[in-house]
Amino acid sequence: MKATADAAPDDGKSGNRYRIEALAKGLDVLRLFDETTTSLKLREICDRTGIPMPTAFRVVATLEEEGFLERQADGGIQPGVAVLTLGSAALRGSSLVQLSEQPLRHLAEATGETVNLGVLRGDEVLYLARVRNQDLVTANIQVGSTLPAPYTSMGKLLLAYLSPDELRAALANHVFRTDAGPNAARSIEDLEKRLAPIREQGYALQDEEVAAGLRSVSVPVFGREAKPAAAVNIAVATQRHDLDSLRGPLLDRLRATAEDISVRLRSA
Repeated sequence: MKATADAAPDDGKSGNRYRIEALAKGLDVLRLFDETTTSLKLREICDRTGIPMPTAFRVVATLEEEGFLERQADGGIQPGVAVLTLGSAALRGSSLVQLSEQPLRHLAEATGETVNLGVLRGDEVLYLARVRNQDLVTANIQVGSTLPAPYTSMGKLLLAYLSPDELRAALANHVFRTDAGPNAARSIEDLEKRLAPIREQGYALQDEEVAAGLRSVSVPVFGREAKPAAAVNIAVATQRHDLDSLRGPLLDRLRATAEDISVRLRSA
């Protein structure tokens, strides 16, 4: 088959003869931006993607023209409004999010606390839904935000369901932070000890591991697979609830909510 200007030849390297390399490069550029990387210079984009400067310039210019990137006065490049629109639409269209919306809202109303729905993405938890209690003192977490999985109750819960090899692969590039909460795990060995009982007990606690003054409890949501499809948690301020409270009435309500979502997900 003759290669066109838009499609890569089937040389066995791309794995897909219909792959459009120019589009792939554009996606590589967009993937550079996350919670910690909000702006990059063109040279940094080239260095991180390996895309040659002339090509990177054209890719960035095209994405800028279409509203997916914006250029700052200092030459920095940041995500544009079009990216946010796509992300919001994807989250709103997720069946998991739609099915969990009512149970999560009922849980938040019943407890008066912040509730979250999240999934594991490598060594991070991606927040898909959040009903926030305004009294909660924590980081500015929004739908679409990510937090390091080893420090969160949802992250630890989902990591506990991985095999040892899967866990090591997920955390291969994770750097254990020194600026996390006072009780955070400081090494993978420390984390593995904390994960050991979670799967058996069916819930995970977070006690000032994300940040001082914050606790949470998390349980799994199951679809048709043996591993959790997601996790839900209740996040509280330390002055409002101790660990016994999280293991008691709040955990009971959380489990009922997770089962409600699981039934809806399996029936969808």
